[in-house]
Amino acid sequence: MAQAALKPDRTRDWPFQVTPLSNVLGCEITGITLEDAVSPKLFAKVYEAFLDYELILFRDVDLPPATQVAFAKNFGEVNIHVLSQYHGYGHPEIYMLSNLDKDGKPSGKHPDRGTLYWHTDGSWKERTGQATMMYSETLPPPGRGGETQFADMYRGYELLPAAIKKKIEGKRAIHNFTFSRKRRHGEDPLTTKQSAEVPPVAHPIVRTHPETGRKAIFLGDHAEYIEGMPYDEGRALIEEINVLTTPPDNIYSHVWKPRECMVWDNRCTLHRATGFDESQYVRVMRRCTITGDRPF
Repeated sequence: MAQAALKPDRTRDWPFQVTPLSNVLGCEITGITLEDAVSPKLFAKVYEAFLDYELILFRDVDLPPATQVAFAKNFGEVNIHVLSQYHGYGHPEIYMLSNLDKDGKPSGKHPDRGTLYWHTDGSWKERTGQATMMYSETLPPPGRGGETQFADMYRGYELLPAAIKKKIEGKRAIHNFTFSRKRRHGEDPLTTKQSAEVPPVAHPIVRTHPETGRKAIFLGDHAEYIEGMPYDEGRALIEEINVLTTPPDNIYSHVWKPRECMVWDNRCTLHRATGFDESQYVRVMRRCTITGDRPF
């Protein structure tokens, strides 16, 4: 059953315009600059839109790397990713996704194959990702891939059959970054030291959003198994839930254009990239992930 279209909340006192990006989630903010958005005067209002729509977008913005890091800090503590080989522009807070080789040509290799599967950033840490700020530099031509898809995990919880909801009530899944990266890359991209820095961690499968109070499914590709269940049974249930919560009518696909800045809520969404021809086209994105709290 199709969802009713998202509409701007007219009860909100917002000094900017909000245009829904889909029937599922997301909005574009216009009428203010990105500098305005993170100003002390307006940030609380922008943050309301972020909570209401789960994803906010600003188009046609000039966002140098240092400025991106500074802007991200308005949302909270910016994470420094354990995979230091992805740090970009001299800023450890920036995680680069680029298929350029050392000569500035398409490398033919995807920069991070794990991003092609439904996940939420930082779910493999004790304090998980609150928000992600992504900026688009260079993209494949429209229709050639490289989009980012988002799924609403508030609705994902609502979509689950009652029997599965009962089965996962009070259960925790083990999120394991080494597990997800090794199976998606075909090799382990983490050094022994990096793996030791990110041991597996348990999080509730159904989490309560700390600010909205709403229940959301918290799984994705980093979730390996379920506490108290035989390994294979837990694996199968995780995969089943990941499918049940991401039907086509619960997905927003964003076709990027250069110079777009997007911030999404990792506490109530899953996302994944779509593939593209890495040998023909260039895709360069930079990401900052804001650290949140421990899910409950």
